Amino acid sequence: MPIETTEVLVVGAGQAGIAMSEHLHSHGIRHIVLERGRTAERWRSCRWDSLVANGPAWHDRFPGLDFAENGPDDFVPKDKVADYLHAYAEKIHAPIRCGVTVTQVRRNAGQAGFTVDTSDGPMTANYVVAATGPFQVPVIPPIVPAEPGIMQIHSADYKNPAQLPEGNVLVIGSGSSGAQIAEELMRSGRKVYLAVGPHDRPPRSYRGRDFVWWLGVLNKWDAEATPGVEHTTIAVSGAGGGHTVDFRRLAADGMTLLGRAEACHDGVMTFAPDLAENLARGDANYLSLLDEADAYVARNGLALPEEPSARDLLPDPACVREPILRMDLKKAGITSIIWATGFGVDYGWLQVDALDAHGRPRHQRGVSSEPGVYFLGLPWQTRRGSSFIWGVWHDAGYVADHIAKQRGYLTYEPAPQGLR
Repeated sequence: MPIETTEVLVVGAGQAGIAMSEHLHSHGIRHIVLERGRTAERWRSCRWDSLVANGPAWHDRFPGLDFAENGPDDFVPKDKVADYLHAYAEKIHAPIRCGVTVTQVRRNAGQAGFTVDTSDGPMTANYVVAATGPFQVPVIPPIVPAEPGIMQIHSADYKNPAQLPEGNVLVIGSGSSGAQIAEELMRSGRKVYLAVGPHDRPPRSYRGRDFVWWLGVLNKWDAEATPGVEHTTIAVSGAGGGHTVDFRRLAADGMTLLGRAEACHDGVMTFAPDLAENLARGDANYLSLLDEADAYVARNGLALPEEPSARDLLPDPACVREPILRMDLKKAGITSIIWATGFGVDYGWLQVDALDAHGRPRHQRGVSSEPGVYFLGLPWQTRRGSSFIWGVWHDAGYVADHIAKQRGYLTYEPAPQGLR
């Protein structure tokens, strides 16, 4: 039986793989997209039930399609985002094959291209695009040993408050996921402890414009990655119609804030004495964006309403003034720990020279160190906006252009000497 051959093999049919397919199609490049689950599977099964997109519908979308059932300023529920991506894939006739797992990619010996082992059998491709995204392997730091009576899960496995046993909850991680899950649990009637690490805290909106608009006009979405910046934790929420994440407000409503989680011995957990500092740095980030926004309004003479109350900060609550540095988990009634501590990557199937010693992609704007292999969907792949649906669409255009240029070089044939 002949081995199936394609010019470009795209691995993953989330927002990155779909965007890649559209740009490859515009270049007339034959390709196949393989997906081990369903189209946009991670939006469907690896998010909590109430999650909504962190950007409004007018902004966080592909250029060629609006959300059919949501207004432009809505924060779209996760299942509707998945439906949107599926509809877009159908609109562009993306050649997606679901339920197919890629197990290995290796360079062909002595000839161009790659051999790809899949659950449907081997294939060959001239180019391979790893579009599996950043949310591959949930990371749980080895801090808390397995404790009888304490459930530990990653935010990727959290669905809703009813999933957890009765009792108090410790959420570790203060990015968008941790802040939103902690608030949902508190609103459901749980006593919640939240470990807050260093973070950025932009306003959800200011002077009648969402923060995504401000980052656009202030040219911050196009900021390029610098060492360390790609790991910045950002606390922002689209839940409940969108609101600014205010950790002091959460404390005033009954949540107990803690510093960064450090260690746990004999059921006693210790926390760094950095809570006040982390909140102050988040405030500085917040106020800095307001300053830049005010300057932009004045410079351009915009008639946007002033919002002086946006600069009013609540006083530090007791848990900040007198931080808890040691906590006996059982005495505190903790029966669940949710780790909102991010993800690692797993490119074990990519048996080519495209990864560093830690298994992370070695690339420049998605073009890897292994000729013919590309990455797509990485945070800060080319710019700050790379993590968004619209951002990955632009990144995919760059990768597709690079593939098209390489094809052009490889198809070049010099004219016969007599015709030069």
